[in-house]
Amino acid sequence: MTRTNEPPAVDDDAPAFTAPVADEDGLAHQSLTDYLPDAPIVLAFFPAAFSGTCTTELCTFRDRFGPLKESDAAVLGISTDLPWALAEFREQESLPFPLVADNDASICSAYGVRTTYERLRIDGIARRSVFVVDGDGVVRYRWLAEHPGQEPDYDAVSTSVEEVAGD
Repeated sequence: MTRTNEPPAVDDDAPAFTAPVADEDGLAHQSLTDYLPDAPIVLAFFPAAFSGTCTTELCTFRDRFGPLKESDAAVLGISTDLPWALAEFREQESLPFPLVADNDASICSAYGVRTTYERLRIDGIARRSVFVVDGDGVVRYRWLAEHPGQEPDYDAVSTSVEEVAGD
């Protein structure tokens, strides 16, 4: 697995982006700034829709963090899948949060989580990672997977969200 760039550290500004988003209204272009009023924002980068660990991860976010909407927070899943695939994945798994289509891997590059899997000869996909961003667009939590099958520490993400929401 090859990685590019360095991910933003805690207390760094979160890189801005605009991309196609699959949400309850269908497909549209959205920006990170569109979600900042709903801070904290959990940015969950994942390699591929419909794959085992990614499905488990996003369904765990659905089950554990779905109520975040009630506390003025947002979850955004981000992958390099096509928007239509993400819309179908979102529907099949009843995900209550938007999925961002990073088709050119520019968001992954900006966040330092663009990855190449040499064994499969796949370039430009997301390294599994989680960032929590506050209302000012500052990274308050960062987690980076060491390997594609590793899931985040959901309790640590939840604690970070609570801390940001309490500020």
